[in-house]
Amino acid sequence: MSRSRTAVLAALALVAGASGTALAVVPGDSGIAAIPCSVDYKVQNDWGSGFTTAVTITNNAAAKSSWALKWTYGGSQKVTSAWNAKVTQSGAAVTVANETYNGTLATGGSVSFGFQGTYSGTNAIPTAFTLDGVTCNVDGGPTDPGPTDPGPTDPGTPSTKVDNPYAGAKVYVNPEWSAHAAAEPGGSRVSNQPTGVWLDRIAAINGANGGMGLRAHLDAALAQKGSGEEVVQLVVYDLPGRDCSALASNGELGPTEIDKYKTQFIDPIAAILSDSKYAGLRIVATVEIDSLPNLVTNAGGRPTATPACDTMKANGNYVKGVGYALKKLGAIPNVYNYIDAGHHGWLGWDDNFASSAQIMYQAATAEGATVDDVHGFITNTANYGALKENNFTINDTVAGKSVRESKWVDWNRYVDELSYAQAFRNQAVTAGFRSNVGMLIDTSRNGWGGSARPTGPGATTSVDTYVNGGRYDRRIHLGNWCNQSGAGLGERPKAAPAAGIDAYVWMKPPGESDGASSAIPNDEGKGFDRMCDPTYTGNVRNGNNMSGALGNAPLSGRWFSAQFQQLMQNAYPPL
Repeated sequence: MSRSRTAVLAALALVAGASGTALAVVPGDSGIAAIPCSVDYKVQNDWGSGFTTAVTITNNAAAKSSWALKWTYGGSQKVTSAWNAKVTQSGAAVTVANETYNGTLATGGSVSFGFQGTYSGTNAIPTAFTLDGVTCNVDGGPTDPGPTDPGPTDPGTPSTKVDNPYAGAKVYVNPEWSAHAAAEPGGSRVSNQPTGVWLDRIAAINGANGGMGLRAHLDAALAQKGSGEEVVQLVVYDLPGRDCSALASNGELGPTEIDKYKTQFIDPIAAILSDSKYAGLRIVATVEIDSLPNLVTNAGGRPTATPACDTMKANGNYVKGVGYALKKLGAIPNVYNYIDAGHHGWLGWDDNFASSAQIMYQAATAEGATVDDVHGFITNTANYGALKENNFTINDTVAGKSVRESKWVDWNRYVDELSYAQAFRNQAVTAGFRSNVGMLIDTSRNGWGGSARPTGPGATTSVDTYVNGGRYDRRIHLGNWCNQSGAGLGERPKAAPAAGIDAYVWMKPPGESDGASSAIPNDEGKGFDRMCDPTYTGNVRNGNNMSGALGNAPLSGRWFSAQFQQLMQNAYPPL
């Protein structure tokens, strides 16, 4: 239930009539002074110690090119992060100013913004507001608008499916991640960036450990949306026997619990996303990262095979689960499904590349799904592969050897994520997907900047010296994936940055751990993977090299301050 205090345009305003009696101002009456401004302040979600709020200002005075709204709290409320406005607070006094893009406020025009806050005790709604020093009227108390409320969270016209959902749209800023980022020294530089919302267990749908659930995020997205288009990015991630090759991201469901996955995870998500309240949002669903690629490289007699991946390939529940998710979510008109396609350091080799597209086609036509349920693919999710290696190419030859022969490239066809993603798109079309599929690239942690970033190619004395001296990606081995030391924030989220690429995204929220560096008991099904242990000397999947992981890391998904600070320090482009 939302709570609001609406500054009614006229109904509560009183003016003196000719006889001295008080007359209610009626909208549209001529000769009666208009209320100069109205404010609609709605608490949308309140979890006892924190809250999110949507605010809409309506200006009935002269047009403005900038604006500032002020109010004073009666309790302990503190604003921690905001979107579509700049918020400052001194004690109980709050000042909200426009961003550069929404300062214009015409006569009769409205502007919306939102914020997240904390409190203790009670969360009383402010009783008075001023816009540029002029008092805005308010009504008598809180109301529950109900499901037909036409206020700022009304979705309006249902979103029409478009070729690229990111084109011309804002992208949802997760207030929980934003608050974590803003609380870090220097974090305000990136705390307004959009990141993915991870639905990684059944409890996450309604909100795990007191956090925001799916509806709460969608409501907050509506508050951010305003009159334009808004993308909400979800990671749907709870397959049976999840992530069969990495213990740190194991899930809650056993290998055979496909029915539970369908009825207790996918069906409830689909039911919420189908709510007409959210029809005006563009919802991007990243479907089951790491799952299908594992069936290609880590099962079926491969040197890197694990018993768990062999089990999932034999029982077919990865394929069935992905197919079911695509069918259920793809049936919702404003949902855009993107299948996870690994990354160049995983599937870029000749014996992995085409077979990966084929198994994804198999999943996309399983359990009643069709290729029309697939809008595209995403690469590099939660990984570190450099977006573009500028100091060498796959076609270079040094000292009589191809770059493909270097230890780093190791006969891969691709040296970076951009070339891999563009090529994988073509391979997917060849495998049977629609010709207009798009690609997303997760650039949240692949910047590799700072003092270690090379400024040119290495010496030409040998192909290894040439590649190692020039590569931006400073990992010890391409197979290293957990909390990598030296990583930096990559390209900021951006729509249509290159041919065939729908967007660069931060699907993995920077600062959220990949896995614990030592065993930590938990009830989330997350195991201890030695690849997250900085003392680990490796296995066949990373060429028996050191893991390159940061120490003192928490469980996967938990906030990791030291990692976030490193990512900001090594960001490229720099902050």
